[in-house]
Amino acid sequence: MTLSGSDPSGGAGIQASMLTLASLGCHPLSVITAVTVRDSCSMESALIMEPEWLADQARMLLEDMPVAAFCVGMTGSVENIAVITELVSDYPDIPLILDPVLSGTTDEYANQDLIDALREMLIPQAMLITPNLHEARRLAINDTDDDEDPDAEECARRLAALGCEYVLLSGTHDSTSDICNVLYGQGGEIRRDRWQRLPGSYHGAGSTLAAAITGMVAGGAKLPQAVREAQEYTWQALRYAFRPGMGLMIPDRLFWASGETEEEETGER
Repeated sequence: MTLSGSDPSGGAGIQASMLTLASLGCHPLSVITAVTVRDSCSMESALIMEPEWLADQARMLLEDMPVAAFCVGMTGSVENIAVITELVSDYPDIPLILDPVLSGTTDEYANQDLIDALREMLIPQAMLITPNLHEARRLAINDTDDDEDPDAEECARRLAALGCEYVLLSGTHDSTSDICNVLYGQGGEIRRDRWQRLPGSYHGAGSTLAAAITGMVAGGAKLPQAVREAQEYTWQALRYAFRPGMGLMIPDRLFWASGETEEEETGER
């Protein structure tokens, strides 16, 4: 079950999660937290779902079908975070993958109240959270007067102390030739993966990665292996990304269906 905002461009949000999960052989259930007006360039506005509507969407599905994993992205409001927290608390055996969407490529989505609600309510319920370093710092610093600039390891330590089992810090926003993603657990670093930085700017990489991890976990993979395989899937989706509009490139979550990958590997292309 994926709970997130609707992105009509298909780049991120609930559309990205559904495409990714379906590509990995899952049947995605969608619960919409917000309806956005946006394209591949930027978001113009958002209509946040009423908490009662959010709860009703999820509860009706959960009473009808078994759910193997939760994937949560854009929440939209403090009230929605409270609803989602109560929801997942009622199903403690279902793993929760949380992509704490605080901003898009050009847009800020979260104020301090929403960040505090994530820290206090939802992060403690998560098996894994997947922030980039900028998001991790915003979540790790509790006091607005605190002008610390914690490094990645300290951010992960603080976030793990909130109660989540794992923290995956992505290095997509670093100015390095490679992207380094590091998985931390309660005891510190677990694995470190490096990926060639691909040219271009992308809309939906984070949503794709979180959904891919969710799909791997739903399929029975242990979390560290799910993280590794989901990174491989996401990198390939970005490698075959396309630019359907006038804005950013969008990952091709169905890259494997085009036949281009096999052609390249066999040298036929």
